[in-house]
Amino acid sequence: MTLARMLAASIGVALILVIVWDAFETILVPRRIGRRVRLTRYFFLTTWRAWSAVSRRVQHPSRREGLLGIYGPLSLIVLLFCWAAGLILAFALLTLATGDHPSGVHGRFATLVYMSGETFFTLGFGDIPPTTDLGRMLAVLEAGLGFGFLATVIGYLPTMYGGFAQREVEISLMDARAGSPPTAAEFLRRASSAGDAELCDTLLASWERWAAHVLETHISYPLLAYYRSQHSNQSWVASLTVILDTTALLLTQSGSRSTTQAQLTFAMARHALVDITQIFVRHYPSGARERLTPESLALLRAQLADTSLELPTTGDQEARLAHLRLQYEPYAQALAAYLQFELPPWVHLQPRLDNWRRGPWDRSFSTHPAPSPGSHEHF
Repeated sequence: MTLARMLAASIGVALILVIVWDAFETILVPRRIGRRVRLTRYFFLTTWRAWSAVSRRVQHPSRREGLLGIYGPLSLIVLLFCWAAGLILAFALLTLATGDHPSGVHGRFATLVYMSGETFFTLGFGDIPPTTDLGRMLAVLEAGLGFGFLATVIGYLPTMYGGFAQREVEISLMDARAGSPPTAAEFLRRASSAGDAELCDTLLASWERWAAHVLETHISYPLLAYYRSQHSNQSWVASLTVILDTTALLLTQSGSRSTTQAQLTFAMARHALVDITQIFVRHYPSGARERLTPESLALLRAQLADTSLELPTTGDQEARLAHLRLQYEPYAQALAAYLQFELPPWVHLQPRLDNWRRGPWDRSFSTHPAPSPGSHEHF
């Protein structure tokens, strides 16, 4: 075997091993991969950096959000294409190295690539069959690998999109429960006005399960993090942040109110946020803005003044809230900056209509006045 054939064989085998192992880790391994040198990781780092740089140049918010929204599905298609193209090229190199050149093919590498693609996708044309035993063995191996690859992809897509659909259900439910975009102040005000002490814990328990679901699916399928919600003022990062904001406020209560469920929900939501952030961001970016300014805290107290909640007033309570915020806000800010999500405020400075109140025909029939910050009339 000549040096050129040995080099072709080495490159072909290396490509097959790298791509197959990368696809195995990405699709089948249900845990976060700590290894930093990965083909898929470099693919998403490169493509997302270029895509986000282009999106930042788009001034119109809805157009920018629309551009970011197609990155997730498009990148998945391109990734699968790259895997398939790499395997086809690798087997063409192996065929070149074996010297299995059917009549008229010698010296034409493009024809060997066509022969490899025909075998990988099991087209069965048979116009360029292998002529040696080793070539036939490679063809069988490639056909089996191609069949397994396509079957795995077919099973992978419904599973991933099922995880996306389940994630979006709770985000949509937040619309009437915590506003659009959701805030901790709006959730606590609406839960308090309902007059049911168990309602808040019930919702917190559902958020705890939702955070666990997000943790499991986004570690198994990190690509889901790039998939955006149906409305531009909603996102899974914002929902996680609101859950943590709400439970942090509840955990500063000094009265007889039970905070057991708030503690469980805070722990699960923080666990999800921290673990997912580590997949995409290694270092905390500097320059993040303060989310709970003194003005926002004063407005928060004003909006929740007629509820049973006790906002932090003493130094110990404010220190407790600051400690809880420090456990999750840096991660939320880092992840939101990387994915270009807008983090929700603690409280809306101006009244906002929920998404369910907005419709393209509303102005033709009637107008819906926005609720005042202190109002309990939501429906």
